[in-house]
Amino acid sequence: MQKLTEHIDDLNKRIAAWRKRMRRYTERSTRFHQNRLFQSDQKRLYKSLERPMLSGTGPAPNQADTVAFWRGLWSEPINHSEGPWTEVVASQCVSITPMDPVIITPDDVAEAVRRAPNWKSPGLDGLHHYWLKGFVVCHTVLARQFQEAFNQKSLPSLFTTGITHFS
Repeated sequence: MQKLTEHIDDLNKRIAAWRKRMRRYTERSTRFHQNRLFQSDQKRLYKSLERPMLSGTGPAPNQADTVAFWRGLWSEPINHSEGPWTEVVASQCVSITPMDPVIITPDDVAEAVRRAPNWKSPGLDGLHHYWLKGFVVCHTVLARQFQEAFNQKSLPSLFTTGITHFS
């Protein structure tokens, strides 16, 4: 009987060793594949990383409830209480010297776009940074539009509108 339990223990140890070896292999293989994919096609890598998160554990939320929730957050105006502290802050800010005028050049736009990741979620215009990097002609127009928005001291609603993705 003792030989049988020793043999079972030996087999369990072998199984545990193989299980550990297989886990190390699959982790290394996954890591290698993700590194190669990151170098060749970042968009596909990010999509593959998002896919497992798409399968939620609970039931999908009702669309009407979701829309009502976000509409309640974003469409109703908020009334802030303007206390005396605003006057204190305004009086403290009087002595601050104004900032030098900012001039946005096409080179500034090119530098900002150059550092941006290629395939992150695009804005309302639907353009990924990859395309903005390639279309150098657009940098002049973008610089002019940013400068106009900056000079007006108020942003167009397009700049402050966002997209909410439900997954």
